[in-house]
Amino acid sequence: MAASVPAAEPAILVATGDVTPTGAVVWARGRHAGTLEVLYGVVGGAAPMARRALSVTAGGDFTGKLALTGLTPATRYAVRVSQGETRAEAEFVTAPPPDAPARVTFLWSGDLGGGGYCRPLDGGYRIFAPMLDRRADFFLFVGDTIYADVPCDRPGVVAGAEFRARTLAQYRARHRYNREDAALSALLRGTSVYAIWDDHEVRNDFSGPHDWLMPVGRQALLDYWPIAPPAEEPTRLYRRFRWGRLLEVFILDTRQYRSPNTDTDGPGKTMLGAEQKRWLVDGVTSSTATWKVVVTSVSLSIPTGKPNARDSWTGVSAFGLPVDGAGFVTERDAILDRFRKHGVKNLVFVAADVHHAEL
Repeated sequence: MAASVPAAEPAILVATGDVTPTGAVVWARGRHAGTLEVLYGVVGGAAPMARRALSVTAGGDFTGKLALTGLTPATRYAVRVSQGETRAEAEFVTAPPPDAPARVTFLWSGDLGGGGYCRPLDGGYRIFAPMLDRRADFFLFVGDTIYADVPCDRPGVVAGAEFRARTLAQYRARHRYNREDAALSALLRGTSVYAIWDDHEVRNDFSGPHDWLMPVGRQALLDYWPIAPPAEEPTRLYRRFRWGRLLEVFILDTRQYRSPNTDTDGPGKTMLGAEQKRWLVDGVTSSTATWKVVVTSVSLSIPTGKPNARDSWTGVSAFGLPVDGAGFVTERDAILDRFRKHGVKNLVFVAADVHHAEL
């Protein structure tokens, strides 16, 4: 029996992300170089939609981002992006004010399309359809949004990613391959996303400043996700956001500043770098939110990588036994100790990288 091919997605791709009470980022990829018309407004509102122009070029792989400001907190917005006769639509909800006692529902996931299996011909990435049905306030995409270093060459997958990325064009192509999946595209049009990378946006178990491919993979990530780094730090990926009185989320960058995995664990070995570590500790210990969620793309306690070069925080063997000098245990334990000493309560870590889900 012949496999069915997913229906073609609209030629324009749209996503929203890095939402705040009064702002959001709109990301889009056009059909070709030119100007995209971006309309946005309150869903069901009486006022006409605001209009913005977004220029895209071949040099940016026809992608671009707009920062929307002056939005109303806790409000659902519609976005319409068009180029010529082609149009795509999205929705997102702005965060409530920091002192609002608002409920929140969010999704999280990671590790999309590993092992060479990628987008199935029969239905694509089906998991995203029930995720969309949850009508969540936002989606945390916790790294390995692509597997740029693993060819998608297994039987029964959509063609177009049968290579290991090494150039900017190839990294962009691997992002585009996943983003053209119908179910993922629908989810990203239906709710906002806060995305972060792990290793496979570059290559397996890489350590940022020590890998020449890191800036290339990072550029493709920034090209393809609605991430809004501060103007003074255009490559910074770690960030935080508040969702009413109930929740504050701290998104870690576990790749860009890390020591080589092969270094012996100790006070000088770091996954976060001194500045990000200080930002995390100060932010969590001073947060007034009821719940604090820390997003880490690698596990605190499940070993990944080689025994003498663990890629996750832990330094244990596959049997749970300590391995001398492995992992990033010293830094992890120092951070947790600071949280304990400050009496931090209701702290949750959200992680990915282990290719299964559990609570």
